[in-house]
Formats: sequence, structure tokens, C-alpha cells
Amino acid sequence: MPQLAPERGRTATPSGRSLPRRGREAVLIAGYLLLAAGLTTAQWGRSDRLFHQYSDQVLFEWMLARTARALVAGENPLHSDAVGFPDGVNLMANTSVLGLGVPLTPVTLLFGSQVAFLVAVAGCLAGTAAAWYFLLSRTLVRSRAAAAVGGLFCGFAPGMIAQAGAHLHMAAQFLVPVILWLVFDPRPGRTVRRGTALGLTVAYQVFLGEETLVFLVLACGLFALAYAVCDPATARRRAPELLGRLGVGTLTALPLLAYPLWRQFFGPQHYRGMPFDVDAYALDLLSFGSWATQTVAGGATSAAGLAPNATEENSFFGVPLLVLSVVAVIRLRRRPLVRALAACGLVFALLALGSSVGVGGTDTGLPGPYRLLREVPLLDLAVPARFPLIVVPVIAILLALLLDDVWQRDGRIAGRIPARGVWAVAVAAALLPLTPTPIRTVPFAPVPDFISSGQWRGYVPDGRTLVAVPPVGGGEATSGMLWSARTGVAFAAPGGFYIGPSGPGDPQAHWGAPDRPTSVLLRHVARSGQVPVVTDADRAQAVADLRHWRAAVVVLGELRHGDAVRQTVELLLGPGTRADDVWIWDVRDQAA
Repeated sequence: MPQLAPERGRTATPSGRSLPRRGREAVLIAGYLLLAAGLTTAQWGRSDRLFHQYSDQVLFEWMLARTARALVAGENPLHSDAVGFPDGVNLMANTSVLGLGVPLTPVTLLFGSQVAFLVAVAGCLAGTAAAWYFLLSRTLVRSRAAAAVGGLFCGFAPGMIAQAGAHLHMAAQFLVPVILWLVFDPRPGRTVRRGTALGLTVAYQVFLGEETLVFLVLACGLFALAYAVCDPATARRRAPELLGRLGVGTLTALPLLAYPLWRQFFGPQHYRGMPFDVDAYALDLLSFGSWATQTVAGGATSAAGLAPNATEENSFFGVPLLVLSVVAVIRLRRRPLVRALAACGLVFALLALGSSVGVGGTDTGLPGPYRLLREVPLLDLAVPARFPLIVVPVIAILLALLLDDVWQRDGRIAGRIPARGVWAVAVAAALLPLTPTPIRTVPFAPVPDFISSGQWRGYVPDGRTLVAVPPVGGGEATSGMLWSARTGVAFAAPGGFYIGPSGPGDPQAHWGAPDRPTSVLLRHVARSGQVPVVTDADRAQAVADLRHWRAAVVVLGELRHGDAVRQTVELLLGPGTRADDVWIWDVRDQAA
């Protein structure tokens, strides 16, 4: 990347005094933070509401709470049996976001997992925007305004908002600009120092989000190749320095990551593949010119049929911004950087279409480029719909370069109209429709008083578990996991929303713990509301399952088909007891 001298000087304030550059940047970052905080307002002070993809929020709240507990109690941060008991969960293989959980531990301990999650969401969005601003303003553009616009789009693009409400590991991109700077900074020398910093930063990114890092490595390789084609002389001159940094970085990161990665891929409760078909998570070609749900130009139906779900609306840039990006490439086409960026962005956009291209909700049967990566290790685990998250900074850099070029030329159109004004209006017209709206929330049953008050402690001795109904499953097991998160992971439970192996000897990925017959029965009732015929064999199986889980008490909180579930549990275990706002079954003797 070319190194440009940053803009110098001071800006006059209304009072006549000047505001130093650092002051202006502090105001800018404060603006990013206020915008990010505003997007989470629908949940502040509302323990009975979660973001619309509620099961993902529950997972990340639990991960933050578990990290805090692990630090305080000196427990293994890479594995836990507090969910999925007795086998537990491989946290390295489950987006445990230790890189967020560790620094947020004081917040989690003082204010709880919900506040910690919201702080993480706001921090990831604002931090990503600020990091990109600093990279752009220090390396690529002279105009601070152009860098501010680029940073704003990187942090608050529709794809970032879609991910932030559900996937902290994808929203935590504030180290991406740092890694890019350490890799591509054209200044020679200090190879060991910069390579070491690169290795440490990459190691930390692993504990934020490995999927983002895989995308970034792929993007860096593609960008470097495209740049070498566009400007071979410069590429040859800079190659030794770049390769030296990468070598030192690899030697630095590997010792730090060797054991955690071994735990992830070969340790207890590791798994293979994904519990869903990644080809089902591709984006429609028309999504690129459409409006995302959570933008002022979008709405509840604007993205219907164009993305797999609301959390994967990563490609919704709108036609005006796509046109402006093409104009930027044409205007700045003489720069090798621009041509390489355009090639990189185009490839990642095409990869998002999956193995078979869909247009307007119809599968055309045309093969998509992702088909070439479908069997590549690591990339076969990537969700195609997330590839446009690399297109976001590509567009942001193009916008920043375009605005900077216009600001430097300061020409006029038709001899009268200031070019700066025209281009500023064009950029505003492209970006304003993408202004994010507050992340949508949905009602969710709050943690029962029986749990939050600690009454459960009188029923659960050491070494035994609290079984929330339904006990095991994917999204259906989120209530008990939320109770665990908001009590600081104070008890162990058999269920949970995470990915693990299908069973002993079968490493194929599976949502949650392996099913037991009783969990399958109760999950079916929770979904259907139909009370089944319960036999003596079912009752015997329920006791066997409770013993497997080392259960002490079975707890039924608020469920949509709660009456049917209660009747079924009573047919299995006998009459329940009303305790505060839940039904409980004391099974300490039965499951001993």
C-alpha cells in the first residue's frame, strides 16, 4: 500500500479557536461509539428481550459468562462441562470469543452477561470503524473526511449490522486493518519487529474469530496476486520484505496457537464438518443491488428470499453504491491498488453466490465459483454468504480514494459547479439509504425467579446438574443456557446451543449434545403441543437418561406449549411441584 503523508494543521471551531487533529479524531470516534450504542437501544434495560436471532445471542452471552468464570475460578478456558454435561463442549471449536471475553470480564462480573454482550456489540462496530479510519488516514488518503467515510462504512455496513446482532466472532473486525498494515506497509526495515507484531496480532484474532481470519488470509493472497499482475516491478521489489514479515509472523504465532488448535481439531468433543449444508447459506445475485432489512431504505420484506436469513444479509449494498464503486474504479483505474482491489472484491462477491447461482429466488443451475472451494480444508467450513464481508472494506477503500482524489483536484464541472459538492452529494445519495436502524429484538422469557434468586441451589448438590426442559437440542435448549449465562454459569446442565460431535465414535458435527430418547420426546412435545402416550418403557428410559445427566432437579420455565410439556413430564416422573414461577421435579433419589 502506498504511504501518503497525513494531512497537517488545525481546524477552526465556531468559537474561533482551533481543534487539534487528535481532538477531531476523538470526536469522530465518539460519534462512532454513539452510533453503535444507539443500534442496541432496544435491549438496554430489557432482560425480557433478545436480538432477533436469539439463540446466537444466548450462545455468546454464555461464552462471555463462561470466560469470566474461567478467569476467576482458574478453569480451563478451552473446554467446559457446564453445558452438554457430562461430555461438555469444545470451546475452541465453538466461537468462544475469548479475545472479547477476557477484557470484558470486569463488565460481565459487575453487570452480567447481557450488558457485556451489548458492550461487545457496540465495541466491535465502533472499534472496526475507528481502526479502518486510522488505517485509511495514515496510509492511503490525505483527507480525514474521506477516511472517516471509509471507516464509517467498514464499521456500519449492512453486513456488519446483520452480523453484530448474532455473531460476535464476525463483527469483531477491529484487528483486520492492523493485520493489513503489518503485512502490506511498504516501508522497508524492522522485519523482525513487524513480523513479531503480525504474529501476535494474528494469534489474538484467532481468539476473536477464526472465520474472519481465514477470509482475510484468502483476501490478502488474492490481493497480492492481483497487485503483482497490475504492477510486477513494485511487487518484485516488495516481495522479500513481505515474505520476511510473514515468515517471522508464522514463527511467532505457531507456538502460541499450537495447543489451542490441537484442542480444536483433535481434542475432546472435536467434530468434523458442519451440522448444516453450507450450500444452503448462499446469497442471491439480486441481493447486491437490494436493501437490507435493517436499513432506512429497507424493511421487513426488502430482503425476502435473497439471503438465507436476516443475520446473513451481507451483500445488500444497493444499486447507487454499486454504481458509485464502478465509477470509482473507472476514475482511478490507473492505480494498481485500485485494479487489485476491484479484482479482489469481484471474486469475493462471486464466491457469495455459492455452488449454484440463484437469481430472484430461482436456482439458475449455473455453477458458482464457490464450487471450486467446496472441498478445500477450512474453506469447506466457511459460509458463502459471509464472503461479501470482504467486499465491504473494498468498497470503503474505493470510496475513500475517490473522495480524496476529488478533494485534491478541487475542480469544477461545466466551469461553474464545484466538483467537490457534486461528488459529496453522490456519495451521500449512495450511503444514506444504507443508514442502519436499531437492531431488531424479539420477546424472550426472562430468567425465572427460582433461578435468579438462587433457590435452585437447595436442590443441586456438587457434581449434579439442573435439567431445564426440554433438556437437549439446538435452539430449543437455549432457555437453560440463558439461565446459566445470567447466573454466571453457576450450575451444570445437559443441554445447550453449540456444535459438538454426533456421539461417541462419530465426529460428524451435530447441534448440541447427542440426543437421548427423553430429550427427543420432550422436544417434540415442546414443538407440537401434543401430549404423547407414555409407556413404562418411556418412564424407565427417563430415569436412565436422568442418571446419565447426573440430574438433581428438572425445571420447567415458560414455554409456548408449557402445559403439554408439564403433563408429559408428570407422566414420566410423577407430579411436579410449583416453586415460585417454575415447575420442578426433585429427582435426586431417582437419578442417584
